[in-house]
Amino acid sequence: MPQRVYIQEVVTRDGFQSEPRFIPSEHKVALLNALARTGLAKLEVTSFTSPKAIPNLRDAEAVMRAIDRVAGVEYCALVPNVKGCERALACEVDEINLVMSASDSHGLANLRMTAEQSLAQFAAILAVAEGTQVAINASLSTTFGCPFEGALGEARIFSLVERLLGLGIARITLCDTTGMANPRQVETLCRQLLTRWPQATFTLHAHDTRGLGLANALAAFNAGIERFDASLGGLGGCPYAPGATGNVCSEDLVHMFEQMGVATGVDLPALLRVAENLQAIVGHHLPGYVLRAGTADRRYAPG
Repeated sequence: MPQRVYIQEVVTRDGFQSEPRFIPSEHKVALLNALARTGLAKLEVTSFTSPKAIPNLRDAEAVMRAIDRVAGVEYCALVPNVKGCERALACEVDEINLVMSASDSHGLANLRMTAEQSLAQFAAILAVAEGTQVAINASLSTTFGCPFEGALGEARIFSLVERLLGLGIARITLCDTTGMANPRQVETLCRQLLTRWPQATFTLHAHDTRGLGLANALAAFNAGIERFDASLGGLGGCPYAPGATGNVCSEDLVHMFEQMGVATGVDLPALLRVAENLQAIVGHHLPGYVLRAGTADRRYAPG
């Protein structure tokens, strides 16, 4: 098992994309600057998608250009197509995150593309990014199950991972898009992927839709996964996935690993302070547990 894990924050992209009201750009920038100073390994800042598709992220350029660049933090953006790639490169992102679905049904609902069409578009995007220093990550939605098709089978995932590696994409995120995964499934699949392709860098992107987010993260850790996406306060959820609630909560995930003696590099008290501010920004309750209950080493006066 790893001795150190890396927490990658997605709240200003995955979290804000489905919020009922637009979060002002200055609030996003202040939040990202605060998060960057807590020790998180990566921030997925925004998505360079059509403002019509995701109105809440229509300020992608403004936010990406306004944030501080803290040393040691990777600044990432989701890119849906060639135009989005060009916009992201102009803003000097560190990493471009491409997204496709392992399920054709979900891919058509979310991206209007089958997996085969997504792979063809990836090749076109890679051609645009060729010669730059930007890193490329591919997120594979519905890795652990599709709300329309159910379980996809390991052979399907292995085939798509092999295709991604064949394109030269060595960073791959395994997404439990609707929280359908269970710990045994996660550990088995992650262990097989790490054994087959040790040269790849795999990330787990877990959702807590059915209360198994932390359990699935622990299962992936036991299999050898070192990188985990998470969203501050547990904010988020795919707008094209029925019933999908938020991502696994960042501060809860950090707390779990730190209580286990696994280093995260994250200043948990600082992260909790940022989470408190997030509740004021979005104007509603956040589902994270540690923010409400405090850390396990918190002590109270008797009586």
